[in-house]
Amino acid sequence: MKMKRRKFSIEMEVLLPIPNQDLLLILYASYIFFLSPALSDPRIQEVELQCGTLPSNLSIIPNFGIIMREIANQVTNHSWGSASISQPLPELYGLVQCHGDLNQSDCLLCFAQGRTRLPACIPSMGRLYLDGCFQRFDSYNFFNESTDPKHDNCTCTVPASTLTKSTEALFKQRVVRVLKNVTTTAVSNRSYAVAGEEDTGGGNLGAYALAQCWSTVSNSGCRACLEDAVSKIKGCLPGTDGRAMNAGCFLRYSTNRFYNIPNKGGSSDSNRTILLACIAAAVGSLAIISLFVGYRKLAKMRRVRRNAIWLPRFMSKSNLNFKYETLERATNYFDEARKLGEGGAGSVYKGILPSGKVVAVKRLVYNTRQWADDFFNEVNLINEIQHRNLVRLLGCSIEGPESLLVYEYVPNRSLDQVLFANDVVRVLNWDERFHIIVGTAEGLAYLHCGFGMKIIHRDIKASNILLDENFTAKIADFGLARCMAPDRSHITTGIAGTLGYMAPEYLIKAQLTEKADVYSFGVLVLEILTRRKNTMITEGLGSVLQSVWRDYRLNTLHESIDPALGVDFLVKDATRVLQIGLLCTQALGELRPSMAQVVEMLKDKHYPVPSPKQPPFLSSGMLSTDNSTRSSSTTTISNQLSEVSSIYTTRSSAGETPRSKT
Repeated sequence: MKMKRRKFSIEMEVLLPIPNQDLLLILYASYIFFLSPALSDPRIQEVELQCGTLPSNLSIIPNFGIIMREIANQVTNHSWGSASISQPLPELYGLVQCHGDLNQSDCLLCFAQGRTRLPACIPSMGRLYLDGCFQRFDSYNFFNESTDPKHDNCTCTVPASTLTKSTEALFKQRVVRVLKNVTTTAVSNRSYAVAGEEDTGGGNLGAYALAQCWSTVSNSGCRACLEDAVSKIKGCLPGTDGRAMNAGCFLRYSTNRFYNIPNKGGSSDSNRTILLACIAAAVGSLAIISLFVGYRKLAKMRRVRRNAIWLPRFMSKSNLNFKYETLERATNYFDEARKLGEGGAGSVYKGILPSGKVVAVKRLVYNTRQWADDFFNEVNLINEIQHRNLVRLLGCSIEGPESLLVYEYVPNRSLDQVLFANDVVRVLNWDERFHIIVGTAEGLAYLHCGFGMKIIHRDIKASNILLDENFTAKIADFGLARCMAPDRSHITTGIAGTLGYMAPEYLIKAQLTEKADVYSFGVLVLEILTRRKNTMITEGLGSVLQSVWRDYRLNTLHESIDPALGVDFLVKDATRVLQIGLLCTQALGELRPSMAQVVEMLKDKHYPVPSPKQPPFLSSGMLSTDNSTRSSSTTTISNQLSEVSSIYTTRSSAGETPRSKT
């Protein structure tokens, strides 16, 4: 299996569960703070992420969650863990190991940080080296694998500018000695080893090293792995830092003492004795208060030290942080019978909390590197904004093997399930459809200009409009949303959204403005009133845009109205709304109204509705998919847009409206 190295740019803090009523944990944290000579470092800096290039296999996602849950339990108790699963297929193996100098809490922090990054490789396999721990999952049993010539790697830094020829020779000798020391000790003890020689001044740099073999590797495998690592890492000299990352071991040297000094004063049993003595001495309430203050001080200092990851403001609010196990039980362990819907970002399940409150739990799928970015967008944005036409976020969980979002429960599900289902039991009437259109428009108007920042949703479509018990529209799924300063005309970003709903200027130029949402809204309006998906090409009719525009040009717009609406409405009201939809889908963004103007047109029958210019007509091949795309390099988009791009560019430069080719 070929591997490729990735740098994952989205960094994310994972909260470890901190039971408020667990006094022992508070005492233990305080014990570390008061008795430890110095705060340790979980060393969560990423060194390398290697992802496989095997064909996509999204079916590994459930098994990945299973083995990571099992490993998490082992890491909590032993600082390392391994697990495998063979049924149901596909077969999957996983390994996590912290470096032996980390204490338990730092090991858990390193594990938690890695757990947010490793899923970036899904649906392929991956291995992740952090400075404090190693994580890997693969489709074969690699547990006793010591070296892998194709994927083992070594990283080096440049030599120090203070080195002279004499001090360089001395430094090399020191590094070779400490490397021999740590590798010999690590092999003989079947454990990790650290060693160092201090800086003696005068430009004579110190040398420090750590060696560790994974617990699943045999003695002979450990020896072979470290011997290979030493031969590689010597090539880094006279660089001041080198890391050898093999399949079965990790070796590092540096001029800085990066590791934690082992406690030579006693065994783990004696440490437990000291801890118990501290607990016994802290029975009084005054002692408990002082220990809690110590814990808070420890947490604050560690947050400063862990500046490679940051804690979002929303997670500091306890009412937003749900335990993963609580949400598992609430959804009956994600029972298929509880599933409310499914999209590109994950599935949504009905959940019943212990209090009896009914919620919707969104289970994010780790199928692309974009998942962390989407998660942050969804939680950060939706937690800050409140509007009756925006779905309300109740909380989230990022402590388990997958990220979960908790929303208010809306009993009528999503608009597409009500509008387009093959087995529709109840057809939406005119008042309900108009109410949904107005609510969606008001929600978008608030996003665009009611929050101090322009928030562009980028994925307005029927499946992202939820309906409450009164059929009030609630815009959902903010994973693709982007913020833009009010004084900026546009931002340039990767193409993301759903084909058939994306504005032409965004598809062609990747320039994003709020008018992209206006275009998507216009398509949605036409879909609601015709009860036809824009992605569905009806024989002889073309897309919804084409058929509605054709009726508009022939002055027969009433023929586009869904016959199921009956006669209990004014045709002129419906055709006015259809005209507003066409106005929103005009090819040039500057011709489209703002969402605030759309709200005025919808609510004030005397507000003038200009005559729309012809919308862009994309090919039926492009509109035949309902899949969302989250990549600006999607070849199917670029291939099918070539003709549209030339038409759009030519017509817009001449001040004309793009026209379709017949």
